Amino acid sequence: MTTPQQSEIQFLTSEESADVDAALLSSSEKFLTRLTISSQRLLKLIAKDYKISVEELTHQQIVKWFEKDSKIRREQGKEAAVLKW
Repeated sequence: MTTPQQSEIQFLTSEESADVDAALLSSSEKFLTRLTISSQRLLKLIAKDYKISVEELTHQQIVKWFEKDSKIRREQGKEAAVLKW
């Protein structure tokens, strides 16, 4: 699994966030929009790790990827994992 540095991954850019803020959407719709944009970026990263297209990803592969990232976080620290939470 690829473990890019934190500076390499930005799940939502300032421009994207500003575009969402400017959209004529409710607060909950804006939240879902931000989540969807971020999820798209994460799915692309997961697919790249598996060397397949996003369309080929299965839910099992996504779960496995999160398990691996979680294990890295537990064993090597938050900064070594892809997701920094």
